[in-house]
Amino acid sequence: MEASERARLGTYFSKIAEQFTPAERPSSLLVTHLLPERPSFVRAVASLSNLRAVLPKPKSIHPTAQREVEQVVPCDVLSRGLFADPDAAVTYLESRAAGEDVVLLDVGGYFAPSLAALCDRFSGRVLGVVEDTENGHKRYAGVSKLLCPVLSVARSPLKDPEDFLVGQSVVFSTEALLRGRGDILHGRPALVIGFGKLGSSIARLLHAKGVHVTIHDIDPVRRAQALSQGFGVARDRDQALSNAGLVLCATGALSLRGEDFPLLRNGAYVATVTSSEDELELDGLPDGYTRHSSGDSVTRYSTTGHYFYLMNNGNAVNFLHGASVGPFIFLVQAEILAAVRMLARGDLSPDMHAVPAEDRATIAATWLNYYNR
Repeated sequence: MEASERARLGTYFSKIAEQFTPAERPSSLLVTHLLPERPSFVRAVASLSNLRAVLPKPKSIHPTAQREVEQVVPCDVLSRGLFADPDAAVTYLESRAAGEDVVLLDVGGYFAPSLAALCDRFSGRVLGVVEDTENGHKRYAGVSKLLCPVLSVARSPLKDPEDFLVGQSVVFSTEALLRGRGDILHGRPALVIGFGKLGSSIARLLHAKGVHVTIHDIDPVRRAQALSQGFGVARDRDQALSNAGLVLCATGALSLRGEDFPLLRNGAYVATVTSSEDELELDGLPDGYTRHSSGDSVTRYSTTGHYFYLMNNGNAVNFLHGASVGPFIFLVQAEILAAVRMLARGDLSPDMHAVPAEDRATIAATWLNYYNR
């Protein structure tokens, strides 16, 4: 990022912070993709709250960004296991913010398994959670009884541009890996699993490149939407897997179980938009499969009579090329800052919430002032 772009971004976030500074600054913990532009957002979070630690998503850490962030706040190692165990989760929170009012800023529902324990046993007070992704939204919505408010920006209209551009980056990276092996998209029928905002974006972009696209989604409403947009819709999931030369998993949940992989046709490519731990049950592959590198960021899995290729070890394929969505990501980050102010008031019920439309309008107007040039 050029110095002038950094300066503009810093000024933008300063303006957002000015508009959404809470009356009382809470403490915070931040889960985030630590991409090259992210230090500016981290500093913005620190300006609105007492940021106690950043927990970078392990598959998306840019070393230069991490070094820059560590000059402001500690970076701790993040794993699903850390917050899967309520005792470990409470111990960690005590180590960073004992006795304080805390906002948890999440990407992917990391805090969801231990949220009840954190609310009940932490020496301070969990004011609430801000969740950024559809996957995480579903994790929190699935908690049997929320003990604190969860503010989700996953379904905000301000996230629509990001989702569309993430779809573009997924298709770009997928095609780049194919071409790196001397292969192309054309003539390789694709199966997109999941027809949400990301899956539908990927499907449209593949179709625009001349790829025949079939959709599978467990939601019949989404299947009907896909059909209305001209896509094939799988009537038999197993048959669709057998026919596809490219499988793109975009559910944010488990897309392929171990027993699904042998159904793939020989030479099929598999890619995901999230992480392998969410989308793929690789540990469930039948005995006999071996793996070895088959070019940059492509792994060949094979057994007697069968083989397929996995892109980026099953992790989000677009992170291989920076996963950039341009300045549109700053809309969503600003909404996260607005959510911090809402939680800091401490008056929301323990339920799922969204940032109000008037706050989103304020964010969009500010963003347009800086980036509609």
